[in-house]
Amino acid sequence: MNDWIVEAKGLTKTYTQKNLKTEVLRGVDLTVAKGEVVSIMGSSGCGKTTLLNLLGGLDKPSNGEVFIDGYEVTNMKDSILPRFRLENIGFVFQFFNLIPALTAFENVEIPLAIAKKSVKERREKALFLLSQVGLRQKAGNLPYELSGGEQQRVAVARALANNPKVVLMDEPTGNLDSKNSMLLMDLINRVNEDDQQTFIIVTHDQQIAEMTDRTLQMKDGLIIQETKQQNKESECERSEENAYLDRLDMLYLSKKIGRQQYIHIRSEHIKRLVEIETSSQNLAATFTKPTI
Repeated sequence: MNDWIVEAKGLTKTYTQKNLKTEVLRGVDLTVAKGEVVSIMGSSGCGKTTLLNLLGGLDKPSNGEVFIDGYEVTNMKDSILPRFRLENIGFVFQFFNLIPALTAFENVEIPLAIAKKSVKERREKALFLLSQVGLRQKAGNLPYELSGGEQQRVAVARALANNPKVVLMDEPTGNLDSKNSMLLMDLINRVNEDDQQTFIIVTHDQQIAEMTDRTLQMKDGLIIQETKQQNKESECERSEENAYLDRLDMLYLSKKIGRQQYIHIRSEHIKRLVEIETSSQNLAATFTKPTI
């Protein structure tokens, strides 16, 4: 047994139109661990969205295999696949795809209703998820009454409704300003830390990619480069040390500790920050796969 929640082996995808063949994917291998947040970058037309659709079982590859939590999706029967997607895979798209005539609450409730959850369970779960994304007070609002950032948060809540093992996101911040983009990524990382959800995010935004565990760079239907970001544990430790130094400064300025004690403690914590930074740099690794 391994810890891969997503495995793709030798994925190819060729479209044929009027005897013209277009190779979109040319042999993609991919593994994603449970609880990982992975971003995929690359220019338009490089195959990012096609790869995401194959991973989510929305399309079938010309060749290759996709496994989600050990189950092969590529050859799954059409009678089984929709239910499997409903229970195991969440989707978030750039244009939100909320149903205009339904409230935020009703949009989040839909996958729970399809999964035949009880009315009580649906209500409790939908309200809980809207609370998690900071929108419980807008549960009764229609999509047009919400900002773009709020609509995307509703879409994330909907994607999480059935506790999917994997959440696939196609340019989720593409229609958001920088502030709402950061809020959305903070939400994703919080959910990831709390529930060990796995996220695969297609993005054009380098800043978004840097907030994930790992970035895959695509070109001409291939993954050509992989970059591991500084680990989240180091980021958490760095944040805690900086917060402690801020509190220490306040104690000194309010004369609750003396100068010598302040200097000594501050020196020790600055050393710790340097250690964390050095460790993070050593952990960061980049390698390039040869283009085929």
